[in-house]
Amino acid sequence: MSQTNDRAAGSGLGDAPPPGAETAAAGKPLLRHEVVEKSAPLMLLLTLVSILIGGVVTVVPLFTIESTIEPVPGVRPYSPLELAGRNIYTREGCYTCHSQQIRPFRDEVDRYGHYSLAAESQYDHPFQWGSKRTGPDLARVGGKYSNAWHEAHLINPRQVLPGSIMPAYGFLARREVNPEEMAAHLRTLRRLGVPYTDEMIERAADDMRAQANPFDRNLAAMRERYPKAAVGPFTGPPRSPMDQTPVRITEMDALIAYLQVLGTLAEIDRLRPEDLRQIRRTGASPQ
Repeated sequence: MSQTNDRAAGSGLGDAPPPGAETAAAGKPLLRHEVVEKSAPLMLLLTLVSILIGGVVTVVPLFTIESTIEPVPGVRPYSPLELAGRNIYTREGCYTCHSQQIRPFRDEVDRYGHYSLAAESQYDHPFQWGSKRTGPDLARVGGKYSNAWHEAHLINPRQVLPGSIMPAYGFLARREVNPEEMAAHLRTLRRLGVPYTDEMIERAADDMRAQANPFDRNLAAMRERYPKAAVGPFTGPPRSPMDQTPVRITEMDALIAYLQVLGTLAEIDRLRPEDLRQIRRTGASPQ
């Protein structure tokens, strides 16, 4: 009876808490996770706060730099013929099987070459990075194969690579492109930020014909406007200097011209680590 009364007396409100109770209470979080999960308004509020904080941290630093794309020497807009080939590349969905983005991993650099730089696709509308590699990456395919190889590969891929599952594109050799349409395309791209000059737009048709014909009288001027541009003939037999017949420019010519320029413009050997640092805006505080 006495023990029962002692236990009852020990459970009174004025008695001290058992040892360790204060430590356990102090260790409890101010806002427990189960409380957040059971309250939709509270979870929504905390989610919005997290998004706002992340957005500020991501966006504010961009106002302290001139551009997110570091300048790389050698990069230029596409020539009219290369641009026409790029349009065909996009139209035929080549980006669904071929990427144009070499990631900075050793296995990719060993196989394809220097990893891709943002500046190399700054004039692409839209970019052709791709998301799948059924075939190899094409970011630096320019100059690796001859025009004749590309022609044979497009006509019958199995003739060049027996295990290829690529469809044949021989019909491109039967479709002609119209040089007179390219000036309007260049003018539109200039409105999107591509630095085509008035001269480039005015001479678009002549430059397209000159790139397809190694003996064209406007070839030197075209090369001055578009350095490192590959020059035809891209398909068929070589032309003679005495051949004055107009060059027939096909979609296959344009596509091969585009493939031959990929990865050849950026002068990566001239780059230094300090060249890839983002340029800060005047008056921006250091980070």
